[in-house]
Amino acid sequence: MEIAFIPSPSTGVIHLGPVPLRGYAFCIIIGVFVAVWLGNKRWIARGGKPGTVADIAVWAVPFGLVGGRLYHVITDYQLYFVEGRNWVDAFKIWEGGLGIWGAIALGAVGAWIGCRRRGIPLPAWADALAPGIALAQAFGRWGNWFNQELYGRATDLPWAVEISEGPNRVAGTYHPTFLYESLWCVGVALLVIWADRRFKLGHGRAFALYVAAYCAGRVWIEYMRVDEAHLILGLRLNVWTAIVVFVAAVVYLVVSAKLRPGREEIVEPGAGASGGEGGDGTASADADADAPAEAKDAGGEPSDTAAPADAAEPKDDEEKATVLTKDVPEKG
Repeated sequence: MEIAFIPSPSTGVIHLGPVPLRGYAFCIIIGVFVAVWLGNKRWIARGGKPGTVADIAVWAVPFGLVGGRLYHVITDYQLYFVEGRNWVDAFKIWEGGLGIWGAIALGAVGAWIGCRRRGIPLPAWADALAPGIALAQAFGRWGNWFNQELYGRATDLPWAVEISEGPNRVAGTYHPTFLYESLWCVGVALLVIWADRRFKLGHGRAFALYVAAYCAGRVWIEYMRVDEAHLILGLRLNVWTAIVVFVAAVVYLVVSAKLRPGREEIVEPGAGASGGEGGDGTASADADADAPAEAKDAGGEPSDTAAPADAAEPKDDEEKATVLTKDVPEKG
């Protein structure tokens, strides 16, 4: 007997007069704002300028949305391009269907364009944004709840999600894979923030950690889903994709740590010095550490090690030669 479950919304859209407010789009928008907000804080902590993350996101987000939709349409073409289906539905993004693999891939292209225009390294920007992307996915997965899609196998667990009768779905209670992935993504974000502070990740390694951790969770979550999908050697296509991307991310982590250890000293030209990544309070090196000993002090007075202005000049060639060959003691 079912004593508890997560109810699904009766509709995924609310109309304010002629304006439809769709739950799926609302979740995506919230995720984008959270990612940009957190990314901006981390970017400033790394020594970047306020607003840079948002400026580059203007390029990355549209590219990411297009990439995510393309991946979904291509890998689930049977939903749009077979007999009895309407190909126009491929453009109805509000009905659900964004592939994270395509979103990250094409979103990276948009981010690269934005970074090139600002003259900053893409890996450093990606490191700052990595946990924010994970949180954006955590919010975005609730869009699947509004659309009653991408749930798992049938179950009578207390946290099962209730699915109503509809096209291509049977009423019942199922594993809420949207919830599992949302919680997993929150954990990934916290892991990246902790590891970044602990190990000073740089040169794209924080982003690679996010990718690897997300893929590890996506494998078991994807394995639970029951929606139609292409199979390769008995495994869903997205499982294979997660495995391949996981391996690539781990390889990048290892190789990058050997070839380019440490973290970028400067992430954005012209930005002021700031504390360490993630607000760990690491102070930047003193820019005047290598200043010559003869430089003036903060009050504008000459250093006491400088030669007096009225020092006598050697009077003849012999005395000049003596001065030139004389050992000058090192200044303290």
